[in-house]
Amino acid sequence: MFSKLDEVVLRYQELSAQLTQSEIYSNPAKLQKVSKERKNLEEIVETYREYRSVEQEIAEQQELARGDDPELAALVNEELPGLRQKLGELAEKLQVLLLPKDPLDDKNILLEIRAGTGGEEAALFAADLYRMYLRFAEGKGWKVERMSESQSSAGGGYKEVVTMLSGKSVYSLMKYEGGVHRVQRVPSTESQGRIHTSTVTVAIMPEADELDVTLDDKDLEISVMRAGGPGGQSVNTTDSAVRMIHIPTGISVHCQDERSQIKNKAKARKILLARLYEREEKERHAEQSAQRRSMVGSGERAEKIRTYNFPQNRVSDHRIGLTVHKLDKVLEGELTEIVDALKTHYQAEALKGQSQ
Repeated sequence: MFSKLDEVVLRYQELSAQLTQSEIYSNPAKLQKVSKERKNLEEIVETYREYRSVEQEIAEQQELARGDDPELAALVNEELPGLRQKLGELAEKLQVLLLPKDPLDDKNILLEIRAGTGGEEAALFAADLYRMYLRFAEGKGWKVERMSESQSSAGGGYKEVVTMLSGKSVYSLMKYEGGVHRVQRVPSTESQGRIHTSTVTVAIMPEADELDVTLDDKDLEISVMRAGGPGGQSVNTTDSAVRMIHIPTGISVHCQDERSQIKNKAKARKILLARLYEREEKERHAEQSAQRRSMVGSGERAEKIRTYNFPQNRVSDHRIGLTVHKLDKVLEGELTEIVDALKTHYQAEALKGQSQ
């Protein structure tokens, strides 16, 4: 580990030296690239320097403990356990920081939420999850832009809603949310007080652009129509709704949120790019069976990553065996405890894989 850390420090120093050279400022693209790489190494270098500082302090304290002053030796021996503990914590942190970085971690995402099994109750819970993620995003200072939605026939719920989340560490914090979310609660229409089980599927798609995936206009079938809302009412007075179909894959996107046909086309294209990029990622990493289709599954009740039980005010994440009894808070966007636990779990799994 330490030889790798020494290489990181050397690279950090090289990048720092480049940033002192005046000619780099005449090349904005290179300046941005060097600055970004240096920034990515900064936390590792600072943590490693702190590790070496604590290591040096321990060596000095041990030397004092071997001296002739018994009172000083006793004082030093009281402080040493704390320093050794800190050194161990820094070593663990360095191991995590040295894990290969997910190249998608810095990307923005398209968050897709779909009602699964359970009819109108599933659509209502899709709306609950949508609000939960919006509140979490607000707490993180992320930008939120709704891309498309399809409301349920009764209104108040969603058959499907797609939203762009942009900001710092969006994908790295949201990537574990993809999968089937199960809800257990008594619907407002249930007169007997029986608990119903419904599912909602969530997909986390990294934002893609024309550099990530090739999208040829001749492969697109685009149609425009009058937008409609739940119950058949007209949303817009012009033919601004857009359906975009990628002919080679059959992937279809429908956008009607904007009154402008041009804006709806732009949003539809962005969603289509993300879905195509995700498809290519899945093909490149078929052994991991990641990305949307594996995350979403078929929406059946058995394929669940998390359960939200209203009668018990409980949220259980089945991948890591985590249960918290504060469903009300979680639905208000307080997801940090769950997100951090998932991140820690998968980092530990990655470290375990490296040591084998």
